[in-house]
Amino acid sequence: MKIYKVKNYEEMSKKVADILSAQVILNPESVLGLATGATSIGIYKNLVKNYNDKNLDFSGIYSVNLDEYVGVSEDNSQSYRYFMNENLFNHINIKMENTFIPNGMNFNAEEECNNYDNIIKSLNKIDFQLLGLGRNGHIGFNEPDTKFTKGTNLVDLKQETVEANKHFFEDESQVPKQAYTMGIKTIIHAEKILLAVNGEAKAGILYDSLYGPITPSVPASILQMHKNVIIVADEAALSKCKL
Repeated sequence: MKIYKVKNYEEMSKKVADILSAQVILNPESVLGLATGATSIGIYKNLVKNYNDKNLDFSGIYSVNLDEYVGVSEDNSQSYRYFMNENLFNHINIKMENTFIPNGMNFNAEEECNNYDNIIKSLNKIDFQLLGLGRNGHIGFNEPDTKFTKGTNLVDLKQETVEANKHFFEDESQVPKQAYTMGIKTIIHAEKILLAVNGEAKAGILYDSLYGPITPSVPASILQMHKNVIIVADEAALSKCKL
C-alpha cells in the first residue's frame, strides 16, 4: 500500500488526476472503474485540464462506474450518468458507447445486477479502480454488513449515507433510498485501486479502513488485502494515521 499525503482537497484532486492521466498514457486501452460524489468533482476537473493541456487520448478507454441510484433516470440531473457526462465524459474524447453505468430505471434487480456483471466480465478486468470513502466505510454503495458482497447488488442505503448525499437534493425526502452498486469482490479484483479521501470528517473511518480489523462492518478495510492500493489523502483525513 502506497500512501500520498497532500495538503488539501485541491492538491488531492490534482494528484489523483495526474495518476489517472498516467494510467491512460501507459495503457490507452485501459478499463477504468470510476466513482462519483463530491470527492471526485475536483479530480475530474483536473483530469479534463490534463486532457486539454497534455493531449490525453481517451478514444480507446472503457469505463465502468461503481453505482447508480434506483428510480433515477439518466437524464435526471441527480443521476450518476448525468454527473459523469457533465463532469467528465462530455469534455473528453471517450466514446459514449464505451462508458457503462448501472441502469437505475430497471426495477428488476436480479436482471440488472446480472446485466452489469456480464458487462464487466466482457471487459475482462478493471485495470484501474477509483474509489471514494463513505463516512461509514462504504466503497461504491457497499454499506456496512455482516459479509462482503460479491457481484453487483441492490443496496438499501444507510441513513448516514442518505444524510451525506442530501446536499445534492432540494430536501432529504428526494434522496433515493436504494442503489445498484458494483460488489466488493469485483472491486477487489481490479489490477490497481486508488482511494481518494479528504477532510477531517473522514479521519476516523480512514484509520479504521487502513489499520483496523478486516471486517464487512467497515467495507473499505478489505483494501488491506489488495496487492496494489494507492491512497491519496489530505492532512486532515490522515490526521489519525501515524505515517
